[in-house]
Amino acid sequence: MRPIRPRLALLGAALLAAAPLALATPTTAAADTVAPTVAPTVEEQRLDQAAPQEILRRSGFGDVAPNFARALAGTHSAAEAERVITRDGRALWRRAVDRVQGRGPAGGDLSRGDDRPLYWARLGMTRALGQWQPGFPLTDARRAALLAALERTSRGQDSLDLPAGTKIKRIVVTGFDPFQLDADVRRSNPSGAAALALDGTTIRTDSGTARVETTVFPVRWADFADGTVERTLLPSFGPGPRRVDAFMTVSQGRAGRFDVERTNGAWRGGYPDNANVSRTETVPIPAGVPTPNPQPQWTTTTLPYEKIVAAATGPVPVYDHTEVTEIPAGATTPVVRPDGPTAGSTARAGGGGDYLSNEIAYRATLLRDAVGLKAPGGHLHTPVLQFGAGNTDPATGQVTDPDFVRNREAITAQVRSVLTVVATTTR
Repeated sequence: MRPIRPRLALLGAALLAAAPLALATPTTAAADTVAPTVAPTVEEQRLDQAAPQEILRRSGFGDVAPNFARALAGTHSAAEAERVITRDGRALWRRAVDRVQGRGPAGGDLSRGDDRPLYWARLGMTRALGQWQPGFPLTDARRAALLAALERTSRGQDSLDLPAGTKIKRIVVTGFDPFQLDADVRRSNPSGAAALALDGTTIRTDSGTARVETTVFPVRWADFADGTVERTLLPSFGPGPRRVDAFMTVSQGRAGRFDVERTNGAWRGGYPDNANVSRTETVPIPAGVPTPNPQPQWTTTTLPYEKIVAAATGPVPVYDHTEVTEIPAGATTPVVRPDGPTAGSTARAGGGGDYLSNEIAYRATLLRDAVGLKAPGGHLHTPVLQFGAGNTDPATGQVTDPDFVRNREAITAQVRSVLTVVATTTR
């Protein structure tokens, strides 16, 4: 994921274990406090614009938030609300996957491969949850826990259903929400579209069959600092019969090219996220997760980048991208290194830059190393998903056009082809 500029710019141990929310009956006066409704977030406020409403209407997802709000209104306890949220969050993820993969009614004339209905419908649900006024005590902390459950379930983060057994390979792929929406609220993210298209699918190669499971992450610094990546991936990275054989984090990068990012850096460059929040700091590692000590400045891909670059994966060129920005050992000024970091240097940008695409690659590969996972894994940047030549002005443009659809379909197909190369090289 790259901002538009020349360079790319814990939860505690209980949450990391992905345990169900504990929503017991309150026993103290403080716990009986009724939380006020929550003001809509920056992301939720964008919902009222014309383009998001059109996307929801033309996909059939306009009913998601109203139905969810009605279901919440009918609950009589926090535990019942948790069940409704878990059910409806999972149903939204499954509905989005089914629509992209051609199952069930399309719900409208918006092309099936579109990732945006999931994003905007989820925001409708989170806004409904924030505005909900239950008829029973609900603290701020409990409302926040319910929101976390909704985020987790509606992103497929609790449904990475990897099969056991030695006769099938297990692969996890991650994508992202749309971003840079203040510049153009119509934007899609091809990595999210690819994740929806790949979830639950199989890849057959000469070396065996692989099962692919996917999830989508928010474009928010705070969620990453709270451990959403580690919490989601750790169950699949740890020892056991369902341990992954490969993983690939995916995000949108530069126009006209795919990049396999060789090196990831431990630095946040401060570019604003979807909440219009900036963070400039060393990537914070949440407490309670396996991690090397001291924290390394760099991690490296174990994806088979030479084979990916050499393979005929599609019409767009694929590059082994090795450039980083570092502060050399003993120096104070950042410099660009075209061939990767030097010994003892401090990270200022990985191959994937200094935004959340670099960060998810850094976190995933750091976790890989911490738990001793010997598997291909790393980051793939896709081309920018572009609208057609006559549809580039967000003030007057349409939410979709034939070139936009073709571009997204081509990117998704090539991501699948790259993943096939990865599956072929796994043990």
